[in-house]
Amino acid sequence: MKKIGLFWGSQTGNTENAADLIVGTLGYETVDSYNISHATVDTLAGYDALIIGTSTWGAGELQDDWYNFFSSLDSLDCAGKTVAFFGLGDQLGYGDYFLDGMGMLYEKFIERGAKVTGSWPVDGYEYSCSKAVVQGSFVGLALDADNQDHLTASRIQQWIKQIKPVLL
Repeated sequence: MKKIGLFWGSQTGNTENAADLIVGTLGYETVDSYNISHATVDTLAGYDALIIGTSTWGAGELQDDWYNFFSSLDSLDCAGKTVAFFGLGDQLGYGDYFLDGMGMLYEKFIERGAKVTGSWPVDGYEYSCSKAVVQGSFVGLALDADNQDHLTASRIQQWIKQIKPVLL
């Protein structure tokens, strides 16, 4: 069985809550969960597969902990690693930057050689622009705890069914 690490950053607790739901759905014995502020590149390198979670802040900026960690990713070799992403954003209040943080992390991990899984349909969201949309789909699970929190648990369950066979 592959060793899976989930790494997240959270300002308000919404991304942390989503990470906890993901861990609970996958199974606590299957995945280790870390706040990225308590991790190193070596910590990420120790996993076969990664789940990466972030929110987007302001005018399309990375969450603070990911912002501080971002340049460290330049030394991470992701060749042979499977990576799945989940992102949180406010599609109505910040529709011009919806999930840009997830898009930025996706680009960095692709540059580092990662194989990405877990794209998510754009249907059911109201936004005008997103760096997290590639070839007509989000690069990972799209969550909006501000406007669609009632859909979070079911979206996570659907997404886990999609990525679990690939990650394990």
